[in-house]
Amino acid sequence: MVNDSATRKVVVLNPAGLHARPSLAVVQTVRRCRSKVEVCTPRQNVDAGEILQLLSLGAAQGTELVLSASGPDAEEVLNQLVDLFTNRFGLCGEPD
Repeated sequence: MVNDSATRKVVVLNPAGLHARPSLAVVQTVRRCRSKVEVCTPRQNVDAGEILQLLSLGAAQGTELVLSASGPDAEEVLNQLVDLFTNRFGLCGEPD
């Protein structure tokens, strides 16, 4: 089994930050994969598969996050997560 690792930088674009709905989308994406995924800030690293840990980041709009994955589908899961962040988790009509 190949055990790859990868990282990506993303920026929280949603006006309300990384709140419950976007965090749930991250968790659901991560739980479908076989890799271990972390979300990192300069202050802390959290398990991307745990919603409470994601919410504890308090990531506001404009926050830069580093996504780190290790496992057989690391590249694939990070690409999916980057798409979520880039597309604002489908919440484009979110109030400011």
